Amino acid sequence: MKKQRIWELDAFRGLCILGMVLVHLVYDIRELYHLADFALPAWFLLVMNWGGVLFFLLSGTCVTLGSHPVRRGLIVFGAGMVCTLVTYGLYALNMAGTEVLIRFGVLHCLGVCMLLWPLCKKLPVWAMGVLGAVVLGLGYWFKTFTVSVSGLYWLGLVKAGFYSADFFPLLPNVGWFLLGAVLGRALYREKKTLFPKVPAQAAPIRFLSWCGRQSLFIYLLHQPVLTLLMELCLSLV
Repeated sequence: MKKQRIWELDAFRGLCILGMVLVHLVYDIRELYHLADFALPAWFLLVMNWGGVLFFLLSGTCVTLGSHPVRRGLIVFGAGMVCTLVTYGLYALNMAGTEVLIRFGVLHCLGVCMLLWPLCKKLPVWAMGVLGAVVLGLGYWFKTFTVSVSGLYWLGLVKAGFYSADFFPLLPNVGWFLLGAVLGRALYREKKTLFPKVPAQAAPIRFLSWCGRQSLFIYLLHQPVLTLLMELCLSLV
């Protein structure tokens, strides 16, 4: 029997991934290609500052409902490594500067979170919440100082001058992931939608849900597509 998907989680993931694409589009237009100069809109700042948190909360919620987290984690982490290799390749070939390098981005972090889930899933909900809060506290404390050693950036401990085009260290983000798992355990015990009367087959919801189901591919492909669009715009100016 095919497992029934929970439409609001797919749709919300789709909304988040589209928001991320819009943020990157605005950044490319304004900062990378200088095609326009305008004040950053409020929604841009909101998504930029909190979009990543929403991804981790949502992923933590979904991991309590799905199966094969290790396999999924390996796929997502592998996709993150592809992004790292591509950006380092562009830099090595003098096709881009250090500003494109991705050392430990959102896919790396999400993949590790999924790989760690089998070690955490048997914790009582209250213990999972406490652990998540402690990890959050440590992670945000790490942001207040730098260290003298390199190689610990994946934990959130960085040297002065460290840069990664996409940077989501394990601390504090594992904390958000665990709090998302707490939400999943609390809200989706029956693994059913919380909004059964909403017309999930309506076109806008179906579109957002489809984007949510294809979020990994959208993430991997959106920047090359945006780059092509920007280069096309430059050729027409």
